[in-house]
Amino acid sequence: MSFSGFDLVSVGRASMDLYSQDVGAPFEEITGFDTMVGGSPANIAIGVSRLGMSAVLLTAVGDDAVGDFVIRYLRDERVETEFVARKAGKLTSLALIGVQPPSTFPLSFYREDPADIYLDETDVGRAPIPSARALQISGNALSRGPRAQATRTALRIGRDANVERFLDLDLRPTEWGDPRAFGTAIREVLPDFDVAIGTEEEFAAALLPDHTPNGTLPAPLRADLDDVIKGLGSAAARVTIVKRGPRGATVFDGQDRLDVPGFTVEVVNTVGAGDSFAAGLIRSRLLGWDWWEAARFANACGAIVVTRQGGSAAFPSEEETLAFASEAGGL
Repeated sequence: MSFSGFDLVSVGRASMDLYSQDVGAPFEEITGFDTMVGGSPANIAIGVSRLGMSAVLLTAVGDDAVGDFVIRYLRDERVETEFVARKAGKLTSLALIGVQPPSTFPLSFYREDPADIYLDETDVGRAPIPSARALQISGNALSRGPRAQATRTALRIGRDANVERFLDLDLRPTEWGDPRAFGTAIREVLPDFDVAIGTEEEFAAALLPDHTPNGTLPAPLRADLDDVIKGLGSAAARVTIVKRGPRGATVFDGQDRLDVPGFTVEVVNTVGAGDSFAAGLIRSRLLGWDWWEAARFANACGAIVVTRQGGSAAFPSEEETLAFASEAGGL
């Protein structure tokens, strides 16, 4: 079987996600969960697939029943699983999510020595990165285990093949032994990417050495961050996309700045919205859309997700997104 010509190869973790069925209930009072696949790289692959493009997930799962679930779910979402490695004796990770709208979504990650950090360079060498149109890498994939070096190898392969390269910062502080290590790792690879995507808080953790992530970024630090991004020069990705939640997104292309408004919606669940944004952005750039259209479409993808319950299960189709945007002022 030939595995060439995919639109996207997405690199990083995958997990089984359990979302509370009891909307509004404190975590200790949850009585049931809905199951799906999560982890930013898996979500982005699913999101791109739902938007009508072909996606490969390059990750590892355990030789356990949870790994079986992840692979079956991805196949149902038409994500290619041939390059999901199985790691003997390791467990696939889990995430449990409470849902207390509009702003409280407690997450519990079960990632003690998870299978995905054992993705290795042999696994990467098998993947169809050189023939893909785009490569998406999770910043979290640089954190630990053999996967950290394997991820750098994937980036090098993509760069050498002139594949368009997207970095999703994907900060998970518990994955890093030292809070400063995230920023160090991101800054080392940033110039090798065409596009870097992250929240204000993620970019602050990556680019402001004295900043410790602790929630929403205060307004004065936002201004400082914007100045830092514009001043990166050759140390930056070619284009930087800052996700600003309900305020939309900002595109920094060299010294040029483009603020793209978001959409006003009623929040049900914010988990996964940023991954849907990334999927929408990648899809739109691969279609040749300009930055305004691409970011506006990505904002629409994220806005739809926050109105629904359930992470990747809430990701929209291309038709849904275009209809939503049209009814809400257009792209």
